[in-house]
Amino acid sequence: MSVPRPAAVIVLAAGEGTRMKSQTPKVLHELCGRALVDHMLAAARDLGPERLVVVIGHALERVGGHLARTSPDARAVVQREQRGTGHAVRTVLEEVGTISGTVLVTYGDVPLLRAETMAELLERHDSDGNAVTVLTAEVPDPTGYGRIVRDADGAVMEIVEEKDASAEQRAIREMNSGIYAFDGELLADAVKRVSTDNAQGEEYLTDVLAILRGDGHRVGACAVADHTEVEGVNDRVQLAFARKVLNRRLLERHMRAGVTVVDPDTTWVDVDVVIEPDAVIHPGTQLHGRTVVEAGAEVGPATTLTATRVGAGAVVRNAVADQAEIGPDASVGPYCYLRPGTVLGRRSKAGTFVEMKNSKVGEGSKVPHLTYAGDADIGDGANIGAAVVFVNYDGVEKHRTTVGDGAFVGCDTMLVAPVTIGDGAYTAAGSVIDGDVPPGAIGVARARQRNIEKWVLRRRAGTKSAAAAERALAEQQQRENGS
Repeated sequence: MSVPRPAAVIVLAAGEGTRMKSQTPKVLHELCGRALVDHMLAAARDLGPERLVVVIGHALERVGGHLARTSPDARAVVQREQRGTGHAVRTVLEEVGTISGTVLVTYGDVPLLRAETMAELLERHDSDGNAVTVLTAEVPDPTGYGRIVRDADGAVMEIVEEKDASAEQRAIREMNSGIYAFDGELLADAVKRVSTDNAQGEEYLTDVLAILRGDGHRVGACAVADHTEVEGVNDRVQLAFARKVLNRRLLERHMRAGVTVVDPDTTWVDVDVVIEPDAVIHPGTQLHGRTVVEAGAEVGPATTLTATRVGAGAVVRNAVADQAEIGPDASVGPYCYLRPGTVLGRRSKAGTFVEMKNSKVGEGSKVPHLTYAGDADIGDGANIGAAVVFVNYDGVEKHRTTVGDGAFVGCDTMLVAPVTIGDGAYTAAGSVIDGDVPPGAIGVARARQRNIEKWVLRRRAGTKSAAAAERALAEQQQRENGS
C-alpha cells in the first residue's frame, strides 16, 4: 500500500482534562515510559509529515516546555481560549496559513492509535478522493462520543455530538474518533464558517463535514477494526486500561521477536525498552526507560530495572537497578540494589543484600552478601567478604576506595575512604582500614581480644546466661577433677 505523505499532522492538546483530577496536565500523564502526547507524536512521525503541529493551551508553560525538550521538531500553536476543536484548528491555520495537501487532525490523549491505522485513513482518503475522511469505530457503549449519521446509501451525512443528539441518534453505535484527514485548502475555507449554535456554544470541527457535504464535496469514513485504538484517556481508569493494552501490545512484539516472557500478566515494559532474542523475563518484572536486556540474559522474578543494561547471559533476580550496567554472564541478587553509576564487569557478582552506588566491579570479582559499596573501584578477581562497608562519606564530601586485582577484603571490614587496597592484598576480618594496604600485604586494624573470666556470674547473676555458665563451669571442673 502506497501511503501519501501528509502535508501536516495537527495534534490537539490544549484541553484541561478535569476528569484526571490532577495537577499534571492530562497530556503529560505517563504511559509506558512516555507522556500521552508523546505517544501520539511518535506515531505521527512514522507518517513522515511535512509539518507537525501541536495545539496547546491549558498549563501552557508546562506543556510547551515539555514539547520543547522532547519534540523540537513539532511546532506549538497556542489556543488562548479553548472554544472547541474547530476553533483549535482555525487557530492553527490563522497562524501558519492555508496548508495545501492532506491535513491529518488527531489528539494528544489517544496513545493507542497506531501509525498503521492512520496510514489506512490517509490511503482511503486519497483513493476515494474525499474532501474529508473520518476515522470511525463501532463500540459496545458509545456514551460520550459523537455519532456517525449516514444516509440510506451509507454515505456520511454528519456527526452529531451526544449533547445535541436525538434519542434515535444516540442509539447509533458507530462513533466519531475525532480523527480526520482533510483536504487542506477546503478545510481552511470551511473552518471559518463553523457556527457556535450548539449546547456548548463551541466551534465543533465535526461541523466542517456538514459544511463540505453541503458544498457538494465527498465526505467519507474509514472504520478501524479495534475500537480501543481510538479511545481517549480522560480519567485514571482509562489511563490504567490504556496502559494494560499498550503493555500487552509491547510484550507480544517482544515475544514474537524471540523473547520468553513467562507471565505477561505480571510483566511491565516501557516503549523504549530493548530486549534481545533468547532473553527470559520472569514474573513480576518491570523494565523502565531505555533498559536493554541482551541475548540470553535472565531477568526476574520480582525485579525492577530503570535505564539499565543487562549483558548477554547475565542473571538478575529479585533486584532493583537504576542507571546501572550489568556485564555479560554477571550475577545479581537476590535482594540487591544497584544505584546510578554502578558498573559490573563480566562474570562478576553482586549478591544478597548488596547495595552499590557509583562503583565499578571488575571481571570475575565477587561481592556476595551484606555489603555496601559506594564510590568504589574494585579490580578483577577480587573478593569482598560479608558485611563490608565502603565508608565513602565524611559528612561533607564523598571519597573513593580502590581495591586492586585479586585482593581479598575480610568480613566486617570498614574501608574508610579515601583508601587503596593493593593488588593481591588482604584485610583481616573485623578491621577498620583507614590507611593504604600495599600489594601483597595484609591490613590488620583491630584490638587484641581480652577475656574477663566469670564476668557474667558477677554482673549478670540470676540470668539464663549466668545459669548456663555455672553449669558449663561445673562440668568443666568435674572433667578436670576426674582427669
